[in-house]
Amino acid sequence: MSYTVLARKYRSRTLDDLVGQEPIATTLKNAIRTGRVHHGFLFTGTRGVGKTSSARLLAKSLNCLAHDEPTPVPCCECESCLRIAEGEDIDVIEIDAASNTGVDNIRDLRESAAYRPARARFKIYIIDEVHMLSTGAFNALLKTLEEPPDHVKFILATTEIHKVPATIVSRCQRFDFRSISINEIAAHLEVILKEEGVATDSAVTRRVARLANGSMRDGLSLLDQLLSFGGGELSTELLDDVLPVAHDEVVAAMMDGIADEDAAGALACVEQSLISGQTIDRYCEITVNHLRTLMLISICGADTELIDLPATVREQLVVQAARFDAATYVYMISLMEEVRRIVKSSNASRAIIDAAVVRLALARNFSNIEQLLATIDSEVPPEDRAAPRTSGRRSVTPTTSRPAAPPAERTQPKAPPARAKSTVSSAEEASVRRDPGVEQALDLFDGTLLSVHRAEPATTKTNTQDATDDPANNSSTQGDN
Repeated sequence: MSYTVLARKYRSRTLDDLVGQEPIATTLKNAIRTGRVHHGFLFTGTRGVGKTSSARLLAKSLNCLAHDEPTPVPCCECESCLRIAEGEDIDVIEIDAASNTGVDNIRDLRESAAYRPARARFKIYIIDEVHMLSTGAFNALLKTLEEPPDHVKFILATTEIHKVPATIVSRCQRFDFRSISINEIAAHLEVILKEEGVATDSAVTRRVARLANGSMRDGLSLLDQLLSFGGGELSTELLDDVLPVAHDEVVAAMMDGIADEDAAGALACVEQSLISGQTIDRYCEITVNHLRTLMLISICGADTELIDLPATVREQLVVQAARFDAATYVYMISLMEEVRRIVKSSNASRAIIDAAVVRLALARNFSNIEQLLATIDSEVPPEDRAAPRTSGRRSVTPTTSRPAAPPAERTQPKAPPARAKSTVSSAEEASVRRDPGVEQALDLFDGTLLSVHRAEPATTKTNTQDATDDPANNSSTQGDN
């Protein structure tokens, strides 16, 4: 008999068994109980939080053959419930949108939706990773999703909700699956280990839960790996041999090194995380999240609800948060986020992260502007403290009454000497006005002739220049605009 992995063996059987998603489970059960089941559901959230499991649980509740109508508590023993749990039911069609992305696939779905289910109440389509559908496929699905036959239900699941068109989202009931907390994952792992007959302690399950990063499936996969190595007993020593140290513990140790101005110790923590397989940009992201947690504790207090932490971890972070002020946390977050963006396109990413950690270790050597001004005020003699400030800062040099020199003006190129002008007679002015060239210029620029003057030559000119300076060709025009 083939081995069944823990993630499938201990998959939730009913909505009551769903771990970490109690509000969603309650909403779905109440909808079934009151007969207000929507024709389209959209489940969104990160990996391993129960989207596909919830879709199957909903399908079992709607199509359980042991009851005459949909029930929030399916029997889990009838043919329909067993087949749905295995993903093989004829009336519950699971579609992987990553490999069925085209319009033709949606056209086949629309044609099959017209036929009634073979044995159950509803024909249910579960479309996983629905954001992978093409634009044409989404458009082809719109009409059927908005007005499906009475016997059809759609359950869409995605990890990237921002890629799903708003026209699809608006036609469904959207449920956002949150990351599962460390306590909930650890408690579920202890139940599974008890069922498997494996002895362990809470330190092992909590560490596995931290490494799972909010994903129950990831935690169960890690537990499967530990059971393959350790057999009937799990210990912290075995955990150190098989699994890396949780990255939040490494980052916390790095922050302690930075607070102690121990750059070497902080760099050792970076090395420990990177050799365990963590990428540099991901390490920067984890560090930014850790710094945010410390900043919120520092500003909002130890009991703030802006962060979700177990009591034991919160106590440790409260102590660490007191080692820096809020301004320092803001600076650190800005620096690490800038480093995260740079290392993605740099060939010297390791040098950049090392330099940033060393720079953070020296952060306490820098003071903010308020501290600098207070230090200056304490050093300046009392008779000089009434001196005017410049740009909001106290000047450390004595002021004098000498006026400031005017700003230097830019040297402009000298214009050529103006030609002497003399008036012309009325006959000459009339001649100029009738000149075809002048008339053409006035028509071209929509101008008006104001006056005519004769330009006297300032120096001796050649014949060509004299011809150019002919009085008939020297007229002044000004545009109306």
